[in-house]
Amino acid sequence: MNYILVPVLVILLVLVVISLVRGIVAFMKSTKIDLQTGKGENATDMQLLQNKMMFNRIKYQALAIVVVAIILAVAQ
Repeated sequence: MNYILVPVLVILLVLVVISLVRGIVAFMKSTKIDLQTGKGENATDMQLLQNKMMFNRIKYQALAIVVVAIILAVAQ
C-alpha cells in the first residue's frame, strides 16, 4: 500500500509547489501592473489566476494530508 501512497504523496507535493509558485508569479505580475497603471479597482486576469492557484494549493495540500493520514493509519 505504501508503494502506491508515497508516489501519490510526492506528486501532490509537487502540485502544491507548482500552484504556489504560479500564484506568487501572478501576484507579482498583478502588483507590477497595478503600480505601472495606477489602477487597482477591478480584478484583473492575473488576480483571478492568483486566486485560482491559491485555491489549487489548498486543495492539493488537503489531499496530501489525507494521504499522510492513510499512510499513518496503515503503518499502525
